[in-house]
Amino acid sequence: MTGRLNDTDRQEEEAEAEDIPDVSITVVAKIAGVSIATVSRCINNPEKVTERTRLKVQKAIVETGYSPNTLAQSFRRGRTNLIMVVLPSIGDPFFTAVMHGIRTAAREKGYSILIEETQHTTMTADDIGALLVSRQTDGIILLASMSPFGTDILSAKSRRRLPIVVGCEKVSSDLADLPSVCIDSVDAAKEATNYLIAQGHERIAMIYGQESSLLTKDRELGYRAAMKTAELKIRDGWLVAGQLSISGARQATRELLDHTERPTAIFCANDEMAIGCLHEIKVAGLTVPGDVSVMGFDDIRYAEVMDPPLTTIGQPADEIGERVMHRLCKRIEEGRGNGDNQAQIVPHKLVIRQSVAKPSS
Repeated sequence: MTGRLNDTDRQEEEAEAEDIPDVSITVVAKIAGVSIATVSRCINNPEKVTERTRLKVQKAIVETGYSPNTLAQSFRRGRTNLIMVVLPSIGDPFFTAVMHGIRTAAREKGYSILIEETQHTTMTADDIGALLVSRQTDGIILLASMSPFGTDILSAKSRRRLPIVVGCEKVSSDLADLPSVCIDSVDAAKEATNYLIAQGHERIAMIYGQESSLLTKDRELGYRAAMKTAELKIRDGWLVAGQLSISGARQATRELLDHTERPTAIFCANDEMAIGCLHEIKVAGLTVPGDVSVMGFDDIRYAEVMDPPLTTIGQPADEIGERVMHRLCKRIEEGRGNGDNQAQIVPHKLVIRQSVAKPSS
């Protein structure tokens, strides 16, 4: 029983009812024995109705198969509750772990996730704009910096308006005014290289990502810095691109092993490449770590079950995912220009296993 309505109540009902198609909602209201506005409140603001009323409306919705026009509602509210996550590869185990954290936080905040896979290609400002407009997303999470990023189009003023948060890697200079969540990759790579040096290695090579990608650039910088501090020479041909893949790392490892004086340790800029490196060393008839030590980066779920288990740099992938989602929500809800643009640095850790040992005599 709904009672009589005064003019103010009737205007409120009409305004709320505009959010939902009239024909369908009328049927639901009739079956539930409530007003159209009450159905609208049950859908849009369920906390404002009693449990008894909500259950009646829910039952009527199930009986009629009614589905509110959520896209139209989102346009009226100015929100879609959709977040676009842009990442290099959905098959990468590390990004899978980060996505788990993002999804956990997204559920808490009432957002759904759309995924855009770049396969390590670059994105322009027009690409980003198209994602925000054509997919009707409220914001974007960039997992790993991408370059070039069309800075001539995407001005600093524009970036401050766009709800974008960068995760997993320190942002490049053209994205420096965007908020980010990451470890200190330079410091982490220094620690990894210094551990190899502390074991007595002097001939240390590195397999990095791609020439055009910033994804592992800071890790290369950390490796170079540690080698320089220790006054160790980086020999010609000992920095090889592994394309961030197992197959690319296998090719890079073959090149390193073909040197007359081969390295005694290889630092791989991610664990997937370290897996390819481990495999290729064994194919060459050598042992790990007896002949060549291998260091990884990321501590993906396969690292501890490799043969031998992989020594690596651990990133708190779940925590990164949750934090980056919370930062994006704050950016959306409080306004893009809220001044919270500093990088949030989360701690890494050196995970010591059996793939690194002292060099053989």
